[in-house]
Amino acid sequence: MGRALAMALRPAANGDRNRQGVLVLVLLALLLVLACVVSLGVGPTGVGLADLWAYASGNAASLSTQERVILEAVRLPRTALGLLVGMGLAVSGAMMQGLFRNPLADPGIVGVTSGAGLAAVAAIIFGNGLLAPFAMLLGNQFLPLMAFFGGLFNTWLLYVIATRDGRTSTTGLILSGIAIGALTGALMGLMIVMADDRQLRDITFWSLGSLGGATFGRVMSILPFIIAVLAIMPFVARGLDALVLGDAAAFHMGIPVQRLKRLVIVAVAAACGSTVAVAGSIGFVGIVVPHLLRLAMGPSHRFLLPGSALGGAALLLIADSVARTVAAPAELPIGVITALFGAPVFLFLLLGRGGMGMRELP
Repeated sequence: MGRALAMALRPAANGDRNRQGVLVLVLLALLLVLACVVSLGVGPTGVGLADLWAYASGNAASLSTQERVILEAVRLPRTALGLLVGMGLAVSGAMMQGLFRNPLADPGIVGVTSGAGLAAVAAIIFGNGLLAPFAMLLGNQFLPLMAFFGGLFNTWLLYVIATRDGRTSTTGLILSGIAIGALTGALMGLMIVMADDRQLRDITFWSLGSLGGATFGRVMSILPFIIAVLAIMPFVARGLDALVLGDAAAFHMGIPVQRLKRLVIVAVAAACGSTVAVAGSIGFVGIVVPHLLRLAMGPSHRFLLPGSALGGAALLLIADSVARTVAAPAELPIGVITALFGAPVFLFLLLGRGGMGMRELP
């Protein structure tokens, strides 16, 4: 605590860190623009970067009807969905790590994603039966809201179990997440037994993770959740920084600790639940992106949260571009790509910095 406070009070270091944070944000914004161009202009079909440039510059008449349909009905909604999903996953991971003061905290690893997935599976199986009145009332928001409440319940349960006297240990976090994930997995298995063939195909989508079948309807269903999460970032950044010093120290600094924790829990559930609802389970984005950015720009959430939003969106768009081109015309699940990239990076960070992931932040 004393070392963290001393670091926070060094003005020269803070000035350097601020400049470095701004520089990293600019580079991430440029990377995101490049990732969007690649996502829109690269694919197994005949629409390439030159066609994208012609479309963007107002010369859409030079494209065939099929090429315009591919751009407008397939790649544009897929890119927009990838942006939102990547932002939601990375920001929820950064917030959760700040809340638990532990770099191992991630919605996918500690069981929050499984809670959202369980609720989504329940919505698929019972949406035309037991839950039909809610499905008719909520329309397109039914599945995201179900996943949101599933993620919210698991997040709250994880926090209650793993936290003692305001402190959350790595062991308690991981073991609680394993137990919660195992329980939700068992319940999901029971539901799968009751599913028909069409429902089984839909459920397979959640287990692999994909942006395939993206539509503007799905984009609009997730948009309110992600906007809400992004909107609260400036209001929770200072509080998450203060939590590094402990709950008591944060309280004496004027931070409403319990209100902050409730807000972050709801935000994580909203981001995680909505992304699972439209894209399935995509791992490692929420843990690797904040890790890398913490090394690049420091632990301040004033830069870390927007940086995670930009970096998560760029990473997911790049992973999706790889997923649909590396084995074309077949398409790999995007969750496979993020795991192949994220798992080695996570192990390197875990072992290469003296066991960074085995101790609290920062």
